[in-house]
Amino acid sequence: MLEDRIDELKAVIAGNDGHNAADRRFARAVDELMSAVYDDIGAISGIGSRALFDLFLIKVLYVGRRSSDARVLDYLGALLARYLYARELYAPSADGETTPKTLYFSDALAQHEGGGATDRFGAYRRYADTALFLSGVFPPRAPARPRRGRKALQRRPAGIDQGYYVTTGKRMYRLAAHEDAADRTRQRETLLKLAEYFELYVDALNEMSERYILGFDLDLITDKMLDSFNRYRQTGDARALEHARVYASILCLDQGRFPALFPSDADRR
Repeated sequence: MLEDRIDELKAVIAGNDGHNAADRRFARAVDELMSAVYDDIGAISGIGSRALFDLFLIKVLYVGRRSSDARVLDYLGALLARYLYARELYAPSADGETTPKTLYFSDALAQHEGGGATDRFGAYRRYADTALFLSGVFPPRAPARPRRGRKALQRRPAGIDQGYYVTTGKRMYRLAAHEDAADRTRQRETLLKLAEYFELYVDALNEMSERYILGFDLDLITDKMLDSFNRYRQTGDARALEHARVYASILCLDQGRFPALFPSDADRR
């Protein structure tokens, strides 16, 4: 099971908390798992979303950026699983599409107005989490072309500077970290780390969003397409050809320019 193998990687990270254990062998194991996710293009939905987010974070943050904090990785994995499909983050547009809502500092103040310290801690943390999620997964820039695979989740329209989310998100994490509830939940150090390295986590989530959440790892998809097509040529397995075509459709290849992948009826005879 892929999820069991991902758990094994997480156990290595937890056992080396504070020290990055991503040596060549570890990185190769991560790449093998990334490849396995796309082995059967129809099977990706059979993997739990949390396990996928954990794997993507291990790839872009632990291996790619040499992060060493196991608790931060776990926190971010839970954040993504909690927020990515949360409808309250999105507002419908006139054409029926959905876009991420704009978040303001006043939102955090309103959430704990009239409440106690526990409400204040929760409001600070929720605001910071949402700011990190929006700036990481939906950076305010227009893509060169429409993203494939998640048409309903569009980039946030222009109108708020990303620096606003970075500045206020960092501040909210620091405020949450200095609440007594941060000690009770054993999150003080994690929240301070999120505040200190907020930009690094945004950058990692930007890459993760582009390559794995709102898009695909196109280099990996290309390799998978070629592997499937070569397997079809060697074995005549129709399923391998179908897989190659699915990968080709993700890459938006012109069928007319690749007749070997899309033979006509005359070619079949």
